[in-house]
Amino acid sequence: MERIYFDTSVFGGYFEQEFEFWTKLLFDKVINGEIKMLYSQMTEIELAGAPDNVKELIKKIPDDCIEFLVITDESTKLAEQYINENVVGKTSRADCIHIAIATINNADILVSWNFKHIVNVSRIRGYNGVNYKNGHKLLEIRTPREILEI
Repeated sequence: MERIYFDTSVFGGYFEQEFEFWTKLLFDKVINGEIKMLYSQMTEIELAGAPDNVKELIKKIPDDCIEFLVITDESTKLAEQYINENVVGKTSRADCIHIAIATINNADILVSWNFKHIVNVSRIRGYNGVNYKNGHKLLEIRTPREILEI
């Protein structure tokens, strides 16, 4: 079963007209036990300020379909390295923590609707360049639409 890291934008995408079709299909695959959702402490922190319908979405997912990942010293250091190597700026620290957590926990794919700082070919190359230097596997970073077959 694929282990797919969901960043915070995917939760918001569930309720946005532009992204809802693909996002709902992805959540259905999790609920049906076809995909293991990797859900992190960083996502939980970011969702704390979200509208109630977005916060409640995680409660629809069966416990055995979720793997909860914490922010560790190792993930924080890797996130800082992305910033120090100018993959993104300091204002994108939370995005870097998502990438680092997914990398360190060997996610098969990270899904996001964040085109500026995450699902962006030059950023993906930058994140993976740092990952490679540190002996981590390269991380597949895609939108939900890119990974779904219908």
